[in-house]
Order: sequence, then C-alpha cells, then structure tokens
Amino acid sequence: MPMVDVLGVNINAQTFAEAVTALQGWAGEAARRYVCTCPVYTLMLCRERPDVHRAVSGADMVTADGMPVVWLQRRLGVPTAERVYGPDLLLALCEATADTDISHYFWGGMPGVPEALVASLTQRFPGLNVAGLYSPPVGEVATTPDPAVVERLNRSQASIIWVGLGSPKQDLWMERYRPVLDAPLLVGVGAAFDLLAGVKRQAPRWMQRAGLEWLYRLIQEPRRLGKRYLVYNPRFMWLLFRQQWVLRRR
Repeated sequence: MPMVDVLGVNINAQTFAEAVTALQGWAGEAARRYVCTCPVYTLMLCRERPDVHRAVSGADMVTADGMPVVWLQRRLGVPTAERVYGPDLLLALCEATADTDISHYFWGGMPGVPEALVASLTQRFPGLNVAGLYSPPVGEVATTPDPAVVERLNRSQASIIWVGLGSPKQDLWMERYRPVLDAPLLVGVGAAFDLLAGVKRQAPRWMQRAGLEWLYRLIQEPRRLGKRYLVYNPRFMWLLFRQQWVLRRR
C-alpha cells in the first residue's frame, strides 16, 4: 500500500476494502502489529508531541480516518484513497470474522459502554467470537505496562484487541503494550465504542462524506471538542496551505 507524507506523518493511502482484507489476514498471523486510525486531530498532536509522533509512526498501519486527510492523499497522487474510519472498520472486521476462530477483545469506554457495544455487535453478527471486554479506569497511560492488564489480556487469547481510549491515549497505549501482548493485532478506534453502543449519535453519512462530521460532533459536545476542532482544524489548513506554497516555489 502506498504511503503519503501528511505534515510529517506517513499515512497509508488505500481503499477501505484493502484495509479490511489486510487486517483480517494479520489477525490470523503470528506477527504482532498495531493500527492507528488518524484524523486531523491526531496529525496535529503528532506535530506538538514527540511521544505521539513516535507512537503513530511506529504503527504497522496508519489509516486516514478523516476526509480532509483522504482529499489530501488524492491530491498528492493516490486517486483511489478512501477513508478508513474506526467505527466502520470495527463493523467490517466483526462481520468478516464472524463464525471463524478470530476472537475479539473490547478494551475501553466508560463503565457499561463495552457491554452495550458487545450486546449490539453479537445481535448484529451472531457468530462473533468475543474473547472479553473491559472498561479500564480513566487516567494517563503509564510509562510501563501494568502486569495485571497484560495477564488479563493474554489470558483471553484474543486475536484482535480493539482499543477505544481516544487519541492520543490509545496510540500511546498500543505502543507501550504491543511488545508484551500476545494478540496478533491491536486496533485503536477512537469514539467507535460510544458510537456503536448508541451512547453518542453518529453523524449522517452525507455529513461524513462532505467532511462535516467534526461540525456534528462539535454541536453535540462543544465544551469537550471546542479546542480540537476550532483551533486544530484551522491550524491544519494553514499548515497545508504553507506546505503547498513552499512546494510550488521550489
């Protein structure tokens, strides 16, 4: 899969189907991998925080989780690039692996959210193999893995661990826990747990396709998401404009 450098972060330029096929294959292999879903917000944090940049850059796949990133990939020479959005990715892989030996662990969300998520998924995909679920305590990611967490997750023998801690926490968590977890695949999916469990409402498809999901979420949670969208989105556009201007001058 081609990679496109977006403000110093290499992001896979791929179709959604290509991403699903690759991850389904990885889930059945012995190699240990992790995947970051990368919207504009995560890109901007990569510029501000070396630890986030290191975690995202260390991933085996970095997906374009936002339409502005996809549009830029297309502009930079990959016209087939598509959005690989966390909630859609989770649903597609659960559907593709139902009635197989691939098992899923759901790590994240507030108390009650992973339970509601699993109830929804197993109703939708009756053959889904659920290895476990857990709502971890709220807090910063420790600099070293917690042995109790490692033991819990390894005991589950999960093939895929879905990490719903939000960015950048999930990216840092996966980087730090990847070396000590047996699961072949870790995938960070941001707000997917809340959205698919019905705790938060998902933007209509037309808003997602138009790159307006941020506006829908901002209206829902203005206090929590105000800085993310009203500060980082304009800054992202300015950096892209400056980058393109410099390239044209060369």
